[in-house]
Amino acid sequence: MTPIIRIADFSFSIGETQILNHVSLDLLKGEFVSIIGPNGAGKSTLLNCLMRIYKGGTGVLEIDGNDIETFSQRKLARRISFIPQQDLSGFPVTVDEYVLMSRYPHMSPFSTVSDSDHAAVNRALEITGCTRFAHRNIATLSGGERRTVSIAAALAQESRIMLLDEPTTFLDPKHERDIFALIRNINRDLGYTILMVTHDINHAALSSDRICIIKNGECAYFGEPKAMMNNEILEPLFDTSFDFIAHPDNGFPVILPEGGRD
Repeated sequence: MTPIIRIADFSFSIGETQILNHVSLDLLKGEFVSIIGPNGAGKSTLLNCLMRIYKGGTGVLEIDGNDIETFSQRKLARRISFIPQQDLSGFPVTVDEYVLMSRYPHMSPFSTVSDSDHAAVNRALEITGCTRFAHRNIATLSGGERRTVSIAAALAQESRIMLLDEPTTFLDPKHERDIFALIRNINRDLGYTILMVTHDINHAALSSDRICIIKNGECAYFGEPKAMMNNEILEPLFDTSFDFIAHPDNGFPVILPEGGRD
């Protein structure tokens, strides 16, 4: 089966600084892959290269067997949506107006908004639970609500591959849980292919089909989540040891938080 995303021997530098070094990984259609690793490892850079926000590099970046350079930006946006680390509080628009903007790959500069555009927006708002505040200004929403709006916009874009860069950063536990649950549902119920950068090792391990660990710009691990959840693999990659316990629901090994008391 041809991977829907193929990254092979890809390297990227900014000036004299090597950011990514011969990274190789692939995603199959409908797969959920998480990228984890220490700060500054190059995780977000890889997503930006896939979206051509960062241009250049050497090696292979392919979508459906086609080099990403063969796509126009509009056609690429029909294949991939991207949710960056971005706070939407500065957008002076309502939620439904913002989500409608994501329909740009399907519209021409002189076209009017079609029934299918409105239908895609309404469907995305409903799936994400944003319908109840669709007419509110984005600046009035909480951080978790704004992050959900970003996901709604990606859904309305109707590209079947979704890239997410640390989607739960700075969120409280409830909104963090809700966002991870929404992403899992988009993958499992709607069949979207997900590539997500996260620092949450437990959530990545419990949600993903495979996990890539990037350290110092290199893919140091790419495989099954359960096989990764031990100190033999994680300690040298994160330069710290972890304590593990079996999850009470499924027995899956998860990392215990560090104890703060004697």
